[in-house]
Amino acid sequence: MTAEVKIRERLDDREIAQVLHLVEAATEADGVRPLNEHVMLHLRYGGDPRARSLLLYDGDPASGGELAGYAHVDPTDEVEGPSGELVVHPSFRRRGHGGRLLRAVLDLTGGRLRLWAHGDHEAAGNLAASQGLQRARSLWQLRRSLFAPLASHALPDGVRLRTFVPGQDEEAWLKVNAAAFAHHPEQGAWTLDDLRQREAEPWFDPAGFFLAVRDERLVGFHWTKIHGSSEHGHEPLGEVYVVGVDPSQQGTGLGRSLTLAGLSHLRSRGLAQAMLYVDEANTAAIRLYESLGFARWDVDVMYATTPPPGTA
Repeated sequence: MTAEVKIRERLDDREIAQVLHLVEAATEADGVRPLNEHVMLHLRYGGDPRARSLLLYDGDPASGGELAGYAHVDPTDEVEGPSGELVVHPSFRRRGHGGRLLRAVLDLTGGRLRLWAHGDHEAAGNLAASQGLQRARSLWQLRRSLFAPLASHALPDGVRLRTFVPGQDEEAWLKVNAAAFAHHPEQGAWTLDDLRQREAEPWFDPAGFFLAVRDERLVGFHWTKIHGSSEHGHEPLGEVYVVGVDPSQQGTGLGRSLTLAGLSHLRSRGLAQAMLYVDEANTAAIRLYESLGFARWDVDVMYATTPPPGTA
């Protein structure tokens, strides 16, 4: 049976349901969700109209062909090129569908791609290598027990903590987030729509979203998240979702204090473990988190094509 790929600007409700079913099957089989939060939000709510979805069917969908794979491609970054993620249903693996889907993505992007794979799996590396993509970046997942002792979180002089107030704090938070992550556009470029989409998610809890304020000005934050048991197949898991400090306050110990305040909150909710993501190149952040008891748990890997000469 032949494979057929369809490219969509926007999926209809039936196609979204099929993709979500495929994602759950892959998560159950692999123990890790194959699509990141950004892509899952795009599936449910839409997003940048330049993004594209690729649906790979095992056979002709008009005559009973089943959805065997899905890929999401984000708009082209002028410097780094487009990014994407893909997944093949466990029941349709080892049939060449992954290679067929990845080739379709590369055709769509003109041969430039940054492809994220969740979990450092040999099969993902082999698929990427088969199409000329090389390992380019790694994102570490760190975890620590919340049963282990936590240091106190004394704040710098003149700084107090309060929690986020929806409808009041969005603009101030976006400003500090952009400044704190000016060199990390994946986080620093968040818009009001990005923030409000997450506020609408079932997991959002302003009681776990801490703001550091100096003279009524927001200077840092720690946004925590709790993953439900149904998502991970295990007991609920806390996350250090985003910690940011205004550049004017860096070096004061505020980042460490904010991290500890959020961890204390997660422990107060009865959680046994906390996790976070950090780029392997961010050695300063890794040192901080390791000093707080975190250790490497898993790795997400980005594979990338080599840009043509003169385009890098």
